Amino acid sequence: MKYCFREAIQWIVIGITLIGLPAIAWSDDLDARVARVLKSTPLIDGHNDLPWQFQRRSRNQLSGLNLRSDLSQLAQPTDTDIPGLRRGQVGGLFWSVYVPIRGYDGEQGDVQAVIAQIDLVKRMVAKYDDTFELTLTPAATREAHQRGKIASMIGIEGGHAIQNSLATLRGLFDLGARYMTLTHSKGLSWADSATDDPRVGGLTPFGEQVVLEMNRLGMLVDLAHVSTETMKDALRITRSPVIFSHSSAWSVTNHDRNVPDDILRAVAANRGVVMVNYLTSYVSEPMRLYRMAYEAREAEIKASHPASQRDSVLARWVSENPAPEVTLYDVADHIDHLRAVAGIQAIGLGADFDGMPPGPVGLEDVSTYPALFKELLIRGYSDQDIAKIEGENILRAWSEAEAIAQRLQQLEPPREDQPAPGSAGS
Repeated sequence: MKYCFREAIQWIVIGITLIGLPAIAWSDDLDARVARVLKSTPLIDGHNDLPWQFQRRSRNQLSGLNLRSDLSQLAQPTDTDIPGLRRGQVGGLFWSVYVPIRGYDGEQGDVQAVIAQIDLVKRMVAKYDDTFELTLTPAATREAHQRGKIASMIGIEGGHAIQNSLATLRGLFDLGARYMTLTHSKGLSWADSATDDPRVGGLTPFGEQVVLEMNRLGMLVDLAHVSTETMKDALRITRSPVIFSHSSAWSVTNHDRNVPDDILRAVAANRGVVMVNYLTSYVSEPMRLYRMAYEAREAEIKASHPASQRDSVLARWVSENPAPEVTLYDVADHIDHLRAVAGIQAIGLGADFDGMPPGPVGLEDVSTYPALFKELLIRGYSDQDIAKIEGENILRAWSEAEAIAQRLQQLEPPREDQPAPGSAGS
């Protein structure tokens, strides 16, 4: 499909030139259309891992990265800095507050660690308050964008962070978290992950209580990373729209982290949003297969060669088996598929910058969002379609979740944690 579009672009440019309108003017018109859309609707990315970069590089010390500088020039570059965000015309980001999963249900200290990540986001926003503004509602997000600020929201990546406690879930919401990904890479005692062996068959009764309490709070239920059975259970039980903060379409790339067509149709009925991810093995089937071959070869080398030889042997294999190219056209193909199956109202963007290897060609960092929108315009998407994808859909889903929560809070008290068997009071 992408090659057909490339040829179409070439013929359009030739045709425009022949009738006397320079091709550069046509390109400038696309830029102007994208800029108009991004000025009226905030471009919101559903998942950015910059907070983890602070933790990894400087143990949550803000001095570890100067966001006003061009961080692409570092020996270990980041995908995100303020100059890049401004060039990318970004209007808002859900900053991911992530804690690596160490045990089946998280381990002691995980709650404190996720609070530290939330605190890092708040300190970062305060330090760069001429650029960022913490927003806790969709209305505040729009208002921040109108003032020229980049709205900053918080999303928890992985339900292990609540350590099986609805009280902790409420506390993290009060601290500013506005979505929670139910699992990360490993399953929990109450929810299965897409990238782990099934443990409980989807959501347990406690997992359902987590979803229902998130609905009551107005915290978006994020189904990125969860198994298909967990997706189905969550969609069955939820009263509010769900999101996939950084996932793509399984039918285009058969990765377990992506969303199958039957789930896409259910998301459309739920009025939820799938926010397309940029990770190359999630958006390109040739790259997914290459990564599988790479990992298999890496394991073989580890089993058959001494440690001193492994790097050179693997490097030789890579030189003989170069990775396939992945480009913004691949990401646009996922958006095409989502539109065909779930409709334009179900699409958003969740690039996963600073939480993945280098992105596709043309979508290397946060400065590149307009290039994708230009490609979608070339493919026939309208300005209104672009507005929905880049911000209106997620703001609508969040607004609906907020309104439903206001009604639920009039009808339901907070759910109580149940004492563990054998504990005092059980």
